[in-house]
Amino acid sequence: MKVLNLRCGHGHLFEGWFASEGDFLDQNGRGLIECPMCADKLITRMPSAPRLNLSHARSVGADGAAGPAKPEAVAAAVASPQSNEATMQAHFLNAVRQVLSQTEDVGHRFPEEARRIHHGEIEPRGIRGQATPEERAALADEGIEVMPLPLPSAWKGRSH
Repeated sequence: MKVLNLRCGHGHLFEGWFASEGDFLDQNGRGLIECPMCADKLITRMPSAPRLNLSHARSVGADGAAGPAKPEAVAAAVASPQSNEATMQAHFLNAVRQVLSQTEDVGHRFPEEARRIHHGEIEPRGIRGQATPEERAALADEGIEVMPLPLPSAWKGRSH
């Protein structure tokens, strides 16, 4: 199994697991790989960092004596500039998973279900679904707050 570092055309970084380099090339060539953040299918392979053996790393203490490197110093030494972006992406994906697990997918009935909940016709519950920009504007005009949450196609229909 090969773990590859990948990037979409919008710059989102993610990992992909493949049986071989050929498997990655085949899937990518057929457009089967998409970004988990934005569903972009323009995927490129990033260089992989070699595994760094830092067991020999040393730090100098307040007394001037050398000792084992502190874990936070080692982490800072090998942290990539993209690590902050990767952390933000992970938080976004966790938030999306939470929304999906705590809401009911009502599909294209979203505007009418939101109105029914807003007017007290049915019990309030967390819902998600599809609405056109015009439908979202009409809901906003009625005082019904909605928030678009774009999902990659691989996530659609998943309840997590």
